[in-house]
Amino acid sequence: MLGLVVVLAVAVLALYLNHRLRQGETTAVPSTAVVPPAAPSAAATSAPRHPIAQAAVPAPVSTTALPPLSGSDEDVVDALAALAGNSPLRDLLVSKQIVARIVATIDALPRRALGTLMLPARPPEGAFATTEADGRITMAAQNSERYAPYIAVMKNVDPAALVAWYVQAYPLFQQAYQELGYPRGYFNDRLIVVIDDLLAAPEPAEPPLLLRVKNHYAFADPSLESLSAGQRLLLRTGPANEALIKAKLRAIRALLVGARLPAPGPS
Repeated sequence: MLGLVVVLAVAVLALYLNHRLRQGETTAVPSTAVVPPAAPSAAATSAPRHPIAQAAVPAPVSTTALPPLSGSDEDVVDALAALAGNSPLRDLLVSKQIVARIVATIDALPRRALGTLMLPARPPEGAFATTEADGRITMAAQNSERYAPYIAVMKNVDPAALVAWYVQAYPLFQQAYQELGYPRGYFNDRLIVVIDDLLAAPEPAEPPLLLRVKNHYAFADPSLESLSAGQRLLLRTGPANEALIKAKLRAIRALLVGARLPAPGPS
């Protein structure tokens, strides 16, 4: 986020996805275009590595038939809002073509650049802030506050409940993934790839140095600037937010691959 992310970008992962570290950028890309998919790999035509049936969730309690993908927006937004509890999720989501937006955004995260996406959530408010000392530019600490509404959503989401809903609604996501340009692909496999890529994002001990590049900032360290789009965006949320997101993703991944959640630690 999904929130992706993740699962479903967890609708919430959209929070970091649509921000491109542009100086003064405050609006999302106003496009309905989707990033053209990469050429299918051999894995895209083989049997699923992570079939959705293996997810460690209880049997669905609802037997209500899923709506068609083209008419699923209201049901999906209602379900995500219920999963997010008392949080501002409805105000953050772009509610039209929500499943297609989530799928397209998740699919793009491991790439070097996001390109033009159908974004599932509105971008953080305010401008990207930096601080400069002795000619060294870093992200300002207050940047993490821009993500507060999204983090509130993520804190409220129970991984088991989210994955249970995702399993039940999976045919919608699979159809959207195939329509994105992967007719023989399996969306849940791609989701696991994306989660693993995000979990592999580095956790610098000090705020990374930035360089001005025309009208935006880039990481001064080439090893950071060469990370995937999802990893770079995760770094920009700040250390505390990155840790929280990764904790949620680990719990979601464990459920998706059929493992049990670890026992909670002491409060």
